[in-house]
Amino acid sequence: MFRFFLPAVCAAAAFAGEPLYQLAGQVLPPGRAAVSLYGATSPFAATTVSDGGGRFRFRKLAPGTYTIGVFIPSRGEARLTAEVGPGTADSRRRVSLTLDLKDADFETRDTLRRQHAVTASELAIPGKALREYEEAQKDLARRDVDSAVKRLEHAVELAPQFSSAWNTLGTIAYQTRRFLRAEECFREALAADPAAYEPLVNLGGVLLDLRKLAEAMDCNLHAMLARPRDALANAQLGMTYFEVGNFDLAVKYLERAREIDPAHFSHPQLLLAEIHLRRGELRAAADDLEDFVKHHPDYPQAEKVREHIARLRAQ
Repeated sequence: MFRFFLPAVCAAAAFAGEPLYQLAGQVLPPGRAAVSLYGATSPFAATTVSDGGGRFRFRKLAPGTYTIGVFIPSRGEARLTAEVGPGTADSRRRVSLTLDLKDADFETRDTLRRQHAVTASELAIPGKALREYEEAQKDLARRDVDSAVKRLEHAVELAPQFSSAWNTLGTIAYQTRRFLRAEECFREALAADPAAYEPLVNLGGVLLDLRKLAEAMDCNLHAMLARPRDALANAQLGMTYFEVGNFDLAVKYLERAREIDPAHFSHPQLLLAEIHLRRGELRAAADDLEDFVKHHPDYPQAEKVREHIARLRAQ
């Protein structure tokens, strides 16, 4: 019943002509950190550094769903979702966030591996390919997707072993719903660096969309085992179990994803609501949907979700 809401997960969340917003945040405990902002459902990337008090700011943001990445050398990287739009902003179109991060929020092992270890293939990446990749990131910050894609394609032409460039190409293809191209790029990224996490979990997502469920199960299970506290890996594993009809395990991993990141762009609450509805648990389904609109007040179909909640409460 609620699955018709799910295609919006991959749809672009920004609309032409809408006002721009500002995201102002603070990392706690206070301190300097590299803070990255990625478009969760449309191509975008920007990076800044927090000040000594942990404060950071991103300006001129289109409304939409974003992933915030916080990297602290001594702790690793933490990621969570931020909604930017009229439902989360103040009268000055400013969204304020306080990120009180615990040790459990940080992924350490793979992050530190990437920080301190460089593979032989990465060392062989020519400087021109690296510059193309860096310029592509600037293009994404300007939302010039076509230019970013051209630069990234040139980068992998110069350096076919450039895993990060392949992964970024795959992410852009996925967000623009070119799933076969996304699959191709993520496979190239993994072939270049079999230990890389990002293309593994990303491949697990696109395989779900392509209905290659056996391989999706393998990718998403491996991703969850590699990073048990990653909301995306848990959500995708839950979705895979849902698709093969194992609702008990679907609930386990969807609930874990919601616990880790309640506003996650995979919208685990929607599938949880459907499972509870199929089981005749109407109150639990309504609770799931209320939690969903709480964290996604600007969701395009939020009013329809609220209507479903009212009908469920009335039964």
